[in-house]
Amino acid sequence: MSAVLTAPAAQAWAASKSRALPLVPLVPLLLGAVALGYLALFLLLPLVAVFYEGLSRGLAFYFAAIQEPDALSAISLTLTAAAISVPLNLVFGVAAAWAIAKFDFRGKALLITLIDLPFAVSPVISGLIYALIFGLQGWFGASLADHDFKVLFAVPGIVLATVFVTFPFVARELIPLMQAQGREEEEAAASLGAGAWHILWRVTLPNVKWGLLYGVILSNARAMGEFGAVSVVSGHISGMTNTLPLHIEILYNEYNFAGAFACASLLALLALVTVVVKTVIETRYLKEERS
Repeated sequence: MSAVLTAPAAQAWAASKSRALPLVPLVPLLLGAVALGYLALFLLLPLVAVFYEGLSRGLAFYFAAIQEPDALSAISLTLTAAAISVPLNLVFGVAAAWAIAKFDFRGKALLITLIDLPFAVSPVISGLIYALIFGLQGWFGASLADHDFKVLFAVPGIVLATVFVTFPFVARELIPLMQAQGREEEEAAASLGAGAWHILWRVTLPNVKWGLLYGVILSNARAMGEFGAVSVVSGHISGMTNTLPLHIEILYNEYNFAGAFACASLLALLALVTVVVKTVIETRYLKEERS
């Protein structure tokens, strides 16, 4: 009796399922169209607008804007801050990730929390903290002034602010990767008599090289594009303490829109190069994982 009663329901369900099946391939297409439309509206359109406005007055004005003395000084300072902060964050990130993933010690949870601190604190707040510490009325300001050493409104302050906002990237890329790989290979190498540095260079780092490169790329991109923390500690001295983002702000406030967008296009090019390198690294990493 139950079989007789359930047969029509089963047939109806099978019929509805067969009617629904042709709609299934449309779901990925619809989701892809929504994603592409979102990216086009909020990513591609602003990117195109940057280059369009930067080139709106011709190539001659474009190259003149990025070769202007204040612009060259801003580009040089941006590259200098990145060239100092990224290697420092590389060393810190490797050391922190190695300690957290491969060893057990008291205070590990506190160290992880401190690594995540720049993600939770506004960059402007971090700049104000450096002003509180190194300003003339700060903790070390008077002592530094007595020795004629400037931190605020000088390159050291810009480097410190850049280091603070970028130091989590390398560590945060390496920690989960090292934890997923476990400690077996390091323990095997140690049992064979290998020293700590030999284990690090020959065992640990080769296993995380793609994650390491990925973290360095993200750290470099953030270092060159940082605005908030650097704005507080730089003093906005044209030709001396302005990084490229700060120089773009000054040009925009002076209604030199074409010059501002011309300089902004350099940061946009950096973003595009970062995306391309990131994609190449991810592709090579996936190939190694499959092989």
